Amino acid sequence: MRIPAHSVCTAIRDDIVAGVYERGSRLTEELLARRYGVSRVPVREALRTLEAEGFVVTRRHAGACVAEPTEHEAADLLEMRMLLEPLGAARAAQRRTEAHLKVLRGLVRLGQERARRGNSEDLRSLGGWFHETLAQASGSHALTSMLTQLRHKIAWMYAVDAPADPVESWAQHGAIVDAVARGDGDRARALTALHTERATTAHRLRFSGGTERADRVRTSQPPVNITGLRH
Repeated sequence: MRIPAHSVCTAIRDDIVAGVYERGSRLTEELLARRYGVSRVPVREALRTLEAEGFVVTRRHAGACVAEPTEHEAADLLEMRMLLEPLGAARAAQRRTEAHLKVLRGLVRLGQERARRGNSEDLRSLGGWFHETLAQASGSHALTSMLTQLRHKIAWMYAVDAPADPVESWAQHGAIVDAVARGDGDRARALTALHTERATTAHRLRFSGGTERADRVRTSQPPVNITGLRH
């Protein structure tokens, strides 16, 4: 069975974000093909996509390597998200479907329940799904794609502290959904801008001054089966 390049791309990107491959390390087609159980053709295509996304760079005499973003580049990502997420929420207020609202309200209910119980791991996943669904509700494929890429890169470059008050954080999510449901784009934009600004303060760079993150993961990993990978 031929594994599509986008599945290989997702697998490599997820491993870069997780720290399996160190910043600056080489990504050889042969080793990647062996790790993911595919031929070199989809690996080559995946590396081209990841280079366009900024996760990979091609260096003379070294080939494909994991990118080494600067602190300035990392800060730019947070600023871009603070501009685009409110735009997505405003668009969602005008373009959302009932299906989007159902999912958003369900996520808010779960988030509020988990926040009261203090389950931080569940909250991290639920928060990601909430913002992904909100972006999809904007009805803009380009905007959704940009926000998804931003989230991946921010997760790669930053560690995120749990909210000091998760109950309040999920109350903010609920208020955003209420504004979206009413079709109030201005309020949805303002609430999302405030929420995103507050969340940004919890981000800590995984690298500083050229040093790598302390919890670096070794690259000698076993083969990965990606045939059932979600994308």
